[in-house]
Amino acid sequence: MTTTLFSLVFWLAAPFWAAMILAPHRVWTRRLVASPWIVLPPLLVYLALMLPHFPQFFAAMLRPDLATLREILGDDWGAAAIWAHLIAFDLFIGRWIYLDSRARSVSPLLVSPILFVTILLSPIGLLSYLAVRELMSITTRGSARLDGVAVDLGGDGGIAARSRMEGQTDQAHFGVQDGQ
Repeated sequence: MTTTLFSLVFWLAAPFWAAMILAPHRVWTRRLVASPWIVLPPLLVYLALMLPHFPQFFAAMLRPDLATLREILGDDWGAAAIWAHLIAFDLFIGRWIYLDSRARSVSPLLVSPILFVTILLSPIGLLSYLAVRELMSITTRGSARLDGVAVDLGGDGGIAARSRMEGQTDQAHFGVQDGQ
């Protein structure tokens, strides 16, 4: 049973990864990924593998040391349980990256490779996305959006405001340089 669960757990998460990477603009992808419960199948596999060994596992987590962890991970059930744990948490991190990137309008052309890296090496994928997120916030710090009004704190010392109301665009520029 352990080998079967080990083999099965990735395939339980794969459809969610495929949707986020290959169909990021689809409405059904957003709906599918909106729920944090997408991690439930790998977590159920984790529980199925870990619960029969809970006393041993709990004791190891209560007082972690390298030798005990090596022993648990050296058993088939321990390695398979940690694999399921990784799959679930990688998916949770990928889900956050996907949702956060959509909310911040980060291009899927940039995010999809990061999600692919996150499947394989989630700490590197997460770090990559956080770096992209920070770089994007640095490049957009000069502007802000408030209740339908885009405000540009331009480098010329002026403030430009644009609002969209009833299909019309109003623009104003307020000069604040040279004592204006």
